[in-house]
Amino acid sequence: MSILVVGSVAFDSIRTPDAEHADLLGGSATHFSVAASFFSPVRLVAVVGEDFGEDQLAPFRERGVDLDGLQRVPGRTFRWSGEYGANPDEARTLDTQLNVFADFRPALPAGWDATPVLFLANIDPELQDSVLDQMSAPRITALDTMNFWIAQKPEQLKRTLARVQILLINEGEIRQLTGAHGIVEAAQRTRALGPQVVVIKRGEHGALVVDDDGFFAVPAFPAVRVVDPTGAGDSFAGGFLGYLASRAPDGRPDYRRAAVLGSVMASFQVEAFSLERVRRLQPGEITGRFEAFRRLTRFGEPDFLDALQQRAATR
Repeated sequence: MSILVVGSVAFDSIRTPDAEHADLLGGSATHFSVAASFFSPVRLVAVVGEDFGEDQLAPFRERGVDLDGLQRVPGRTFRWSGEYGANPDEARTLDTQLNVFADFRPALPAGWDATPVLFLANIDPELQDSVLDQMSAPRITALDTMNFWIAQKPEQLKRTLARVQILLINEGEIRQLTGAHGIVEAAQRTRALGPQVVVIKRGEHGALVVDDDGFFAVPAFPAVRVVDPTGAGDSFAGGFLGYLASRAPDGRPDYRRAAVLGSVMASFQVEAFSLERVRRLQPGEITGRFEAFRRLTRFGEPDFLDALQQRAATR
């Protein structure tokens, strides 16, 4: 099944303890669409300015992303600048220039309203709501958000959450959204707002999926060296939704395997700046790392239980 993603395409300037790069291709929709394209066809709705050229379009075209919904308007493309310290899970924003993104109004090309899977990347919840209004009964709807929208438009965000099936959110944001300190309580409160599935992204600690089957935790892949964490959460979402979209339309969603593949894609994203690592990624590497995750979380049969029961019986 095809995926429609609505979000930002941007230029990022990143500073880490080891390096600094300017005008890298970034944005939530960028990282999501490239990661998801390894599993399912992707359609992109976003806006860029006159400074966005053929070199920036190349990564999308290499992956077969449909760009008919990419608006090009006069002005400069959205720009974000940030830095990371010793903790790769914490980014400090140095500068944000919305530019053409400030007036972005998502408009779906003809026929795109019937796309079966919709991912609303991190944008204004009013815009997310407007996209839902344009859709005709998608099979899967998922949404991401951030602390800014939780603080500035909490009621609008809650109304939008009531219309989607899946929420992807990080640990700090879900506590901010619900006012709960415990992550389990926060997830339960969030599900009460509408989403059937809550996926809590926990950075280097992996992710937690909460659905009707209970709780499922997947670790982050043990990276030898995190080069640039930017886009890891969006790549996770791309792997997660891309896998769900790749299943047969009548298949039961496997959120647990989707979370593992989300973690797989995020693990590749952090190995280089921008899309450098993901652009040279091969399908065999994805399956290889999936198997590595399987080995990472396998701990054998509970044979020790027999010994415990025998000891209890002799007391």
